[in-house]
Amino acid sequence: MMNALQDLLQQQIVIIDGAMGTMIQRYTLQESDFRGERFAQWPCDVKGNNDLLSITRPDIIQEIHLQYLEAGSNIIETNTFSAQRISMADYQMQELSYELNFASAQCARKAIKQFLSNHPQVNPTHYFVAGAIGPTNRTLSLSPDVNNPGYRAVTFDEVADAYYEQIKGLIDGGVDIILIETIFDTLNAKAAIYATKKYFKDFQIELPVMISGTITDSSGRTLSGQTLEAFYYSIEHANPVSVGLNCALGGRQMRPFIEALSQIATCYVSAYPNAGLPNTMGEYDETPKITAGIIREWAEDGLVNIVGGCCGTTPDHIKAIADALKGVKPRVINLRSSIFN
Repeated sequence: MMNALQDLLQQQIVIIDGAMGTMIQRYTLQESDFRGERFAQWPCDVKGNNDLLSITRPDIIQEIHLQYLEAGSNIIETNTFSAQRISMADYQMQELSYELNFASAQCARKAIKQFLSNHPQVNPTHYFVAGAIGPTNRTLSLSPDVNNPGYRAVTFDEVADAYYEQIKGLIDGGVDIILIETIFDTLNAKAAIYATKKYFKDFQIELPVMISGTITDSSGRTLSGQTLEAFYYSIEHANPVSVGLNCALGGRQMRPFIEALSQIATCYVSAYPNAGLPNTMGEYDETPKITAGIIREWAEDGLVNIVGGCCGTTPDHIKAIADALKGVKPRVINLRSSIFN
């Protein structure tokens, strides 16, 4: 799988999909949709647990994946952003973590199978399922108690164990890539990296690993206060196939940080920004044409290898991006010091 992804990355700018949550909101689902028959008597509300839909409404998740594939995505992300037991505790669903990840991976695999059936002329080696691993709803670097800076709500081992379980479900379900994304605390990312490498060693398997951090504002730092350069050098040891940024910022605000990352990274660079910044109602107004134009500028300046969209983006945004990048060459990395040498 590493070779297939590497070959595609050398040929073109690879397109990753857009927002899952934005698309789910379009279905205006109710509590009953999230519960289904199986969880009809669940003791707490589950509306908003988007990852659960991979079990209760797999038809919707598969349909969203298919829309992104039709729009031009090469990589689709599993519906598992919060599908580890630490985040699932909010819904008293810790024990469902493995099943959620397995089911979500299967939804994505079925979508690719359907897409390839609909388009027998395309190259099947150009489509991948990325197992999405979010940052959890806890931070290892910061205390949630301002009066006790040494306190942590969770330990490194607990986070690593939760990620390990998630990774097992994703890989058993058939993902091609492990994507550690929206990282606001590098120590959380390190726990995910540790769990990933441990799983690879335990099961004698190796998949490409993508890592994507989040710069929260124009300060150029993560939520835990780390600079972009420090973030990159803190995770470089994992030998990821790509390092990049997603979420928090629109393309215009993200540009200087992608430019800086492109200059230091000895691997491929990914970027999937939001559809601009949210308006006063928390909604995203940036049109597909605007988003695609911004990303095309990045591409023409040789800054990126993998692009797509985060919050507020839709299949229309991804189609506009894919169309805008046709014929634009991908960023050239320093192969002399890269993981592929």
